[in-house]
Amino acid sequence: MIEEPFARGTTFFHRRDARVKLIPALAITLILALSSSFLVTGTGCILTGVLLTLSRPDPGLLLRRICSVNIFTLFLWFTLPLTYGGTKTLPFFFLDLSLDGIRVATLITLKTNGILFCFLALLATSTVASLGHGLEKLGMPRKLTFLLLFSYRQLFVIHQEYLRLQRAARLRGFIPANSLHTYRTYSHLFGMTLVKSWNRAERVHQAMVLRGFNGTLIPLNQPELRREDYLFLATILLISFLLAAIPFFC
Repeated sequence: MIEEPFARGTTFFHRRDARVKLIPALAITLILALSSSFLVTGTGCILTGVLLTLSRPDPGLLLRRICSVNIFTLFLWFTLPLTYGGTKTLPFFFLDLSLDGIRVATLITLKTNGILFCFLALLATSTVASLGHGLEKLGMPRKLTFLLLFSYRQLFVIHQEYLRLQRAARLRGFIPANSLHTYRTYSHLFGMTLVKSWNRAERVHQAMVLRGFNGTLIPLNQPELRREDYLFLATILLISFLLAAIPFFC
């Protein structure tokens, strides 16, 4: 099953409405993604790290998320200093490392981790269902939010069908090996997973139509924006504005 471990909690971030977290997350992400300043990206990474700390995530789970994302940046650190080029180099044993390559790798690392911290602190503390309904309330087309929510729901269906077929194969004595029979079995397994998940989705749709579904998803919880939500939104947007204004003052 696909879980949402960061969405479980009672912190200030978990209690905030999804709408007031989507807007600041978009603002901070755009600022970090478009900036080429070390001061902006470094400050943004520190600020989002503070926000992430305040959301009090599980340390072990957080470390696994950070390590899995930084595998990509580690690959850049191995390649960019050697292949980026430039006139300035840094001698390292028998290699000449490009200073421009090191600069780009550092910038990408700060951006990647800053955006990751922002998403974990602001978006991961809400469920996908609440984020989908929040996007709809912010003016996102209803069809797109409907597609997002049902695609996410269908992932559970596909996963359940795959596990059921895999369990049936094991009960019939199937043992994976490096053989043509194994490849053929897995191809049939993936094909039947899609077919059965499609059939199950059709049954779900028919059941929804029989219950009067008219294309509108009504959330079980419809929270109202409170004073704390507006204060949180104003504070984060002010921080985003100051972050974007740093290059004009430095």
